[in-house]
Amino acid sequence: MTTNFFESFSRRHIGINDNERNQMLEVIGVNSLDQLIDETVPEQIRTRQALNIPEPLSEFEYLKLINEYGSMNKVYTSYIGQGYYGTITPSPILRNIFENPGWYTQYTPYQAEIAQGRLEALLNFQTMVSDLSGLPIANASLLDEGTAASEAMLMFYSMKNKRKIEKDEFIVVGPIFEQTMDVLVARAEPMGIKVIHQQEDSFLPGERTFGILFQYPDAQGRINKNEKIVKIAKENDLFIAVAADLLALSLITPPGEWGADVVVGNTQRFGVPMGFGGPHAAFFACTDYFKRNIPGRIIGVSVDTDNNFALRMALQTREQHIKREKATSNICTAQALLAIIASMYSVYHGPEGIKRISQSVHEKAKIFNSFLSNLGISQVNDLFFDTLWINIPREERTTLKEIAEKRNANLFFSENGVGISFSESITKADLIELAAIFNEWKGKNESLDFAKIYNSILPDSLLRQTSYLQHEVFNSFHTESELMRYIRRLENKDLSLVHSMISLGSCTMKLNAATELIPVTHPSFSQIHPFAPKEQVRGYLQMITELEQYLNEITGFTATSLQPNSGAQGEYTGLLAIRAYHLDRGNNNRTIALIPASAHGTNPASAVMAGFSVVVVGTSDNGNIDLEDLKNKVTEHKDNLGALMVTYPSTHGVFEAEIKEICQLIHDNGGLVYMDGANMNAQVGLTSPGAIGADVCHLNLHKTFAIPHGGGGPGMGPICVNEKLAPYLPKHTYYETGGEKGIKAVSSAPYGSASILLISYAYIRMLGAEGLVESTRVAILNANYIKARLEEKYPILYTGEKGRAAHEMIIDLRPFKDLCSAEDLAKRLMDYGFHAPTLSFPVAGTLMIEPTESESKSELDRFCDAMLSIREEIDEIARGEYPEDNNVLVNAPHTALLVMDDNWSKPYSRHKAAYPLPYLKSYFKFWPSVRRVNSAYGDRNLVCTCPPMEMYME
Repeated sequence: MTTNFFESFSRRHIGINDNERNQMLEVIGVNSLDQLIDETVPEQIRTRQALNIPEPLSEFEYLKLINEYGSMNKVYTSYIGQGYYGTITPSPILRNIFENPGWYTQYTPYQAEIAQGRLEALLNFQTMVSDLSGLPIANASLLDEGTAASEAMLMFYSMKNKRKIEKDEFIVVGPIFEQTMDVLVARAEPMGIKVIHQQEDSFLPGERTFGILFQYPDAQGRINKNEKIVKIAKENDLFIAVAADLLALSLITPPGEWGADVVVGNTQRFGVPMGFGGPHAAFFACTDYFKRNIPGRIIGVSVDTDNNFALRMALQTREQHIKREKATSNICTAQALLAIIASMYSVYHGPEGIKRISQSVHEKAKIFNSFLSNLGISQVNDLFFDTLWINIPREERTTLKEIAEKRNANLFFSENGVGISFSESITKADLIELAAIFNEWKGKNESLDFAKIYNSILPDSLLRQTSYLQHEVFNSFHTESELMRYIRRLENKDLSLVHSMISLGSCTMKLNAATELIPVTHPSFSQIHPFAPKEQVRGYLQMITELEQYLNEITGFTATSLQPNSGAQGEYTGLLAIRAYHLDRGNNNRTIALIPASAHGTNPASAVMAGFSVVVVGTSDNGNIDLEDLKNKVTEHKDNLGALMVTYPSTHGVFEAEIKEICQLIHDNGGLVYMDGANMNAQVGLTSPGAIGADVCHLNLHKTFAIPHGGGGPGMGPICVNEKLAPYLPKHTYYETGGEKGIKAVSSAPYGSASILLISYAYIRMLGAEGLVESTRVAILNANYIKARLEEKYPILYTGEKGRAAHEMIIDLRPFKDLCSAEDLAKRLMDYGFHAPTLSFPVAGTLMIEPTESESKSELDRFCDAMLSIREEIDEIARGEYPEDNNVLVNAPHTALLVMDDNWSKPYSRHKAAYPLPYLKSYFKFWPSVRRVNSAYGDRNLVCTCPPMEMYME
């Protein structure tokens, strides 16, 4: 039965009603929404058949369904470890950050003046990682531990080969997490890097070795600083990476103190639930030598116009993909929300609390180690932090596994033995139950001795002697009242979707509905290890299977991999699948990737990482691919053509009518077509990647499918493929994923950040086929309404054949460059309560606007009113009413402190600065917390850990 309209999620998700729609259509100049869609989307690519998606569920019905799926999961006590551990998310962090739209709906902090809160939280994260790792530089998070390790490998490779020294061997020493090894090999092979696995006692670098990696503690739980290996590596001028347990580093000597160049790992056990694989914030710390090459984002200290303390993303690391094909990383999305949670975990517990937690974990392992000894079981790790390892025959492992699972516990079973990893969340009752498992297995009745004081098993040479987390921020907010207020103080500095629309082109900042988010933190989904046996995750797998089917239907493709953890990872994975397809057919020469000049910078970076050589295709005056240039490039490279990467609708916000001809041209010359799915919000239900002739696309679930952006992550970039590429989808060492000829894993967990897949699943199930299509239609309507309201005052740079925009449009500010810059306009919008649209991409001196379907007409009108008011302010400068170097635009944004200054000397009034339109008096007024940030100063004086508190006060 179709859900009643007045109960429907579609009515809540889509921002306009029928009356408003008719008013907007009149402004646009069309008779109906059907007419507008027909004039926007070329007929030759339209799909008229209804999507095969189930009838929409009401929010109540959906929560009932997902609770049933949750009940199909079995939440066993996990001792699996291997990079994922039980943790306790402090309730004030869970409630005030994880479940708070004021934090999870923020955008990446490109506009620093209205992002000072999350920037401070991320600076805290960097300080935490730097302190615990013993290294001076840390970034603001990566995707997961496996990809962080491979980023270290690629950075080392790039740095060595810059010296024109041909080195192509990377050695992994000793036991390492198997998922990390798989991701390393997947990254290495297209780049021509050989990953060699050696044991500690047989370590021998060769002439072509450029770096090494080992785990600390290792994958079997043993702690070994590998002094001899480090000494040999240093003597041979090798870079050293260590994959470390951050919690353990509060107790044992950090790698930065004994020779590591890079330390990577995961901050999951700092209060972030396992969530069947994520999302979790990986960390990456390095020596000062690598500070200009570190992948990902670094938050740095700077000053604003008034020389006051301010934070921003450091220029040299903000986006590696501005280097395009010269990039050594394609990182675009971080895990900002999860990094913030992890940082607040350290803020709340402080250094003493973190040490108590790590000592407690270690104590549990020591207690159980003694129990095993009394039981007559030989545990092989002489030095350990949280993991015990026993070697037992295969048939005995089977019996132990059966007993453990009967008692609702999961141990780690591998070909090399059995691992038992302890965590913060293991209670005394859990230990007693674990002892009962081993007693039953051995037919004995030994008891745990909780009263005994266990001597330290760690020698002084392994114990950490240096202090950490000494900054005042980690020693001030240890009560719930103080932490709650600190979190709220930071939140109040940041503009998010709780304040106003964020009209970022190519980024689709739509409603992240509360009902979609609710199940993510439910224990039946959040407390599950990603390597738990399949029979324990039937609810998860049911949801995942259905979601894959829905995404196949929406894209017109055959198969889906949910493994990639970001859009850029999806690009890379799709290209790896194309590469595997060509190699499987003996076409080793098909390594040319054609990429339009207008493409997002991750496209060429991903292509190079996947083993392709980039050939740039020109863009025509109307913003489309230059067909003549494309044909010439195809002819020139037809024998070696591997792929075309194309964004559709185009990066310029246009449905290119020749797209089918373009795809066919590539196919006729032996290549395959990768479609970047960044603009999928204009396609769903109207056309599809399959319909235009593409072979693979990635989907930004944090854009089209409603996963929140989280202040810069999490993101998800699954790929959908046709039958040609289905056999090559990525596998995983612990789960049967991917195709029969699948590439190795591209992420640490089999389904990437599995817990947030629930959000996109909810989005599809509650909208249903009709709601999905209507969302697309209204997204196009809203964009064209803004275009109609602004086009008399601002030039619109590109439109389709009939003068329509897709779901976004580019307004050209270059005609006003003598009066104001695009940045001036972006900063002035803050005074009107809005985050700027995408600035100077894909064309310098422009703004790319995308309103999404979730915004109301009143919000669209407020935004348009603001833009038109700013246009009048530009005219005021042109008329000479205000100086070009002293006006509301060049001085924007205006803080409350500035407006209240007793020495106001601006040539315009305070009222004009702060309340330029009436709605700002009756509507919420958002005040930027700093004036315009001086990024150049911060780049010249790179500081990326917490400075003295006096700087904050200044």
